[in-house]
Amino acid sequence: MKLVVLCSGNGSNFENILRSCWKHEVVGMIYNVKDCYARTRAAKFGVPTCYIHHKDEDTLIDCINMVKPDLIVLAGYMRILSEKVINSVTRIINIHPSLLPKYKGLHAIEQALESGDDATGVTVHYVTPELDSGDIIIQNRVPILQDDTVESLTKRIQRMEHSIMPVAIDKALCDS
Repeated sequence: MKLVVLCSGNGSNFENILRSCWKHEVVGMIYNVKDCYARTRAAKFGVPTCYIHHKDEDTLIDCINMVKPDLIVLAGYMRILSEKVINSVTRIINIHPSLLPKYKGLHAIEQALESGDDATGVTVHYVTPELDSGDIIIQNRVPILQDDTVESLTKRIQRMEHSIMPVAIDKALCDS
């Protein structure tokens, strides 16, 4: 099955997909931040990349549809896709650093720390026009420790993201 991955930053989830989803082909990585490290990771693995400004929806749609992926994966893509984009391409999944429906949108880790909750987590869900509200594919809890900082909790959440993303991709491809 063919995947297209959208990234905005470091690309650790992207590299995890390349290393752990070997039975699927990542046919491209699209990024919207010119100097993001994800493009360096893509080059290391020989994955074709394309920079597309997040406001250039028509180019994004054309680029995705040109390679006809079976699934689009948002792996640290820090932009909300418009309804036009969502309705013009194949299924899209997103990874989010909370146990949705709690803490939608940005700063979910900070919100979890400030909440007094004893746990947060990671959710992979289908993308719909409503922010972080699509059907949940998989979730997993991450405890919040008493001495946690944003950095320490973020590291544990990222480890969990790397663990569940390959499972979520396989499940999403089986559901299609």
